[in-house]
Amino acid sequence: MTQATAPTSGEGVERPSPVAIRDLPRFEKRPEGWSDHDFIAHWRAQGPAAVDRFGIVTLFGHDDLWRAVDPRFTRQVGIEAMQMQGRTEGAVYDFFDRSLLFANDARHRARRGPLARAFAHPLMNALRGEIAGQMRDLVRGLKGREVDFGAEVSGQLAARMIASVLGLPEADIPHFTQVVYGASRGLSFRSKEVLDEADVDMAELVAYAARLLDDRCARPREDFLTEFLAKVEGADLSEDEIRTQVATVVLGGADTTRMALASGFAQILSRPAQWAALKADPEGLKVSAAAECLRFDPVVGSIPRLAIEDFEIAGVAIPRGTYMAASLLGALRDPAVYARPEVFDIARDDHPKLHPVFGAGAHRCLGEALARAELEEALAVLAQEAPDAELVGAPPVLRGLGGTRGLPETRIRL
Repeated sequence: MTQATAPTSGEGVERPSPVAIRDLPRFEKRPEGWSDHDFIAHWRAQGPAAVDRFGIVTLFGHDDLWRAVDPRFTRQVGIEAMQMQGRTEGAVYDFFDRSLLFANDARHRARRGPLARAFAHPLMNALRGEIAGQMRDLVRGLKGREVDFGAEVSGQLAARMIASVLGLPEADIPHFTQVVYGASRGLSFRSKEVLDEADVDMAELVAYAARLLDDRCARPREDFLTEFLAKVEGADLSEDEIRTQVATVVLGGADTTRMALASGFAQILSRPAQWAALKADPEGLKVSAAAECLRFDPVVGSIPRLAIEDFEIAGVAIPRGTYMAASLLGALRDPAVYARPEVFDIARDDHPKLHPVFGAGAHRCLGEALARAELEEALAVLAQEAPDAELVGAPPVLRGLGGTRGLPETRIRL
């Protein structure tokens, strides 16, 4: 692609021609012992972008992330993500093909529209009292015990709340959380063995959604699922698409918040001064503390996009058809946006109004308001109800540069 140069300031001063992808720094194998953040920081020092052996361009900057998701130039990556891994069938492949998460334009609007009102900010904020009550019950029931926080606390809170919002039976929580955790592993680049296992769980998750919808067809109630069925009646959605949207909401609501709260609370506990500050003013700090938990070690590593036009970003000429990864690990530690980005600070006041971790535009996270409410209220309750909580061992290290990252067991004594 040829780009014309133009004056930037002053006569005769021209903007440098964009760099070709072939001339970008090449991602190499991560050195032993390096964290994901070490790796991204190393490559950011080489320049604003790098390319891997598959030709995928990774962008590290905060501002470049927003340009990378501009629908004038790029679109969401769909089943191509599966095809790049050699998958052309299976339950995870079908999920990529049918879920709103990976759709674009009219298909995305058709799939997201019937769900949007249920997750509106005012409705989710009205649930804060219920969230705090559920969290108090969990903490009081486990106080004084050493627990796997992700499984026994944050996972239970997220599951209870998505069950409450959707009208799912509380007795179903153990089952759907188990299949959600397994199915979500298929949303990142994985080995064939892991994807085969994720196929089994994803098939059961969609089957569970189908059983729920069949029940509401036979026995309507005043709840989300009944309202959802009314909205999709006559819509341009297949039965498989309808079931998959419900499965998408269950998966999104039960998994990412679980990881964010477990990882974030462990980071707070590993810093005594931060924990003391939160205990001293839980209501005043819960919002910024939650935002910092989401920033410091995000549960999603990057946002994949596919160029639909020739364009320029980060000084790089991007031809149509190029795959890109806008690194959230990079954007959320961009020194041009965050002061001392490598420092975890629950009182940080330089978070952008739109938190990058929730994505952008038409694909901004449907459950953002619920996730924020859960994180904020949970942290406040922990500070009030479990002031002697302590981390057992080192904070968990999330792993993965793209997709949903992996959360190891997080041991905490409440």
